[in-house]
Amino acid sequence: MLKFCPLFSSSSGNSVYIGDNSGGILVDVGRSAKQTDLMLKKIGVEADSIKGIFVTHEHTDHINGLSVFAAKHNIPVYASTGTLAALKNKGVLTGKHIDISVTENIQVADLDIKPIKTSHDCADGRGYIITGCDGVTKAAIATDTGYISTELLSDITGCRLVYLESNHDVDMLKTGPYPFQLQKRILSNIGHLSNDTCADALRALVNKGSTHFILAHLSMENNTPQLAYETATNALREMGALENRDYFLKVAEPENNDNMIIL
Repeated sequence: MLKFCPLFSSSSGNSVYIGDNSGGILVDVGRSAKQTDLMLKKIGVEADSIKGIFVTHEHTDHINGLSVFAAKHNIPVYASTGTLAALKNKGVLTGKHIDISVTENIQVADLDIKPIKTSHDCADGRGYIITGCDGVTKAAIATDTGYISTELLSDITGCRLVYLESNHDVDMLKTGPYPFQLQKRILSNIGHLSNDTCADALRALVNKGSTHFILAHLSMENNTPQLAYETATNALREMGALENRDYFLKVAEPENNDNMIIL
């Protein structure tokens, strides 16, 4: 059994809980320690049951509450070499930390965690594949990446649940309030995934057996939950895949108001 629950998902903060009956981990702590504590309590998880925090990258919306939360609950922080250096430079790296660049897989709280490379304008970004204690059930977290590389798609293929970025609608971004240079950065290979690129990846994943999808890290200015959802479901419908028969799809909310997903 694998429990999966996005706590926060937006440019104002990102964090995901994954665990089982023996404990769990967080991927990122992008809101304050107080907000994270309250959200964990809301979903029925004791903060002291968190055995590790895995950081995707050093941008503020992923680490805002990291140092306080980790210190308060005495939780080790796991990140790549480049991300650890960036966190140290930001002054938010306190307590125990583990470099995930020197190992292929990490075992924490009866979970097996495999780091996977992403492409973003950060020091050394990572996504994660988490395998439950049964050794079979897998969930992937792949956000803050400008494109889906062949390697990344191969890594997340076969995961039962995929938490995938669907950040922006290209037309909304190009006609929206962002200045040109910021638009250019978001659209680049070290920016964020568009709805269309996300939908293309979903089609490939459904073909290989993935059944549960959560669209994540939506822009509040350049996207809407309905647009992200429709882009994904329309693309899957075109290939003959029907929602609630061939796959299940949700859009992560900025603040979780839904139940834990049990795989």
